[in-house]
Amino acid sequence: MPIFDPPTLVAFVSAAVVVIISPGPDTIYALTESLRRGRYAGAAAACGTATGVLVHTTAAVLGLAAIVRTSALAYTVVKYVGAAYLVYLGVQTFRHDEAFEIRNHLSAENTSLKRSYRQAVTINVSNPKVAVFVLAFFPQFVSQPANVSLQISILGVTYATLSVLYLLIVVMFASRVRHIIVNSKTISRFVQYASGSVLIGFGLKLVTEKQLGA
Repeated sequence: MPIFDPPTLVAFVSAAVVVIISPGPDTIYALTESLRRGRYAGAAAACGTATGVLVHTTAAVLGLAAIVRTSALAYTVVKYVGAAYLVYLGVQTFRHDEAFEIRNHLSAENTSLKRSYRQAVTINVSNPKVAVFVLAFFPQFVSQPANVSLQISILGVTYATLSVLYLLIVVMFASRVRHIIVNSKTISRFVQYASGSVLIGFGLKLVTEKQLGA
């Protein structure tokens, strides 16, 4: 007997795609890294986001996500940590013009790939909404109670793969328009401050939102 029947898998992929393409801090970060550091940095950020999804999936399998969902204190702590990190990244984007400098040389694209990856992982992992989403969304597509852990793991890998594919499309788009931004300091500064504002906005939005199910 197959682990998933085709209709269930199609339904999951369809619903997952809708969620993934909704604008969020992961997409903004991958887009920003692509514009200021190049397509390799954007790809590293995309992989970091996928890694974060797998971390949340593992936590769900182990039952850790349930703690975040049911414990108001745990949820609040994680929420404020994630919000603070997003605000920090936004403020850093405002403060350091040289860090946001959009380079015109391909050799610069290999700069700080580990940094881009690590920050993307942190953004995703420190977002409690992702943990709660994984715990609430994935079980809806579990059809075999005896293989819950395996099925959730497969769904997590599928979701992470779809996330990478979408973010790589975003990265490709950013690399196509990057030369326009490189040649215009005004547009470059606009992207810088817009990115910083959006990251801070997501952080503040996370703080002001109530716990899911509260």
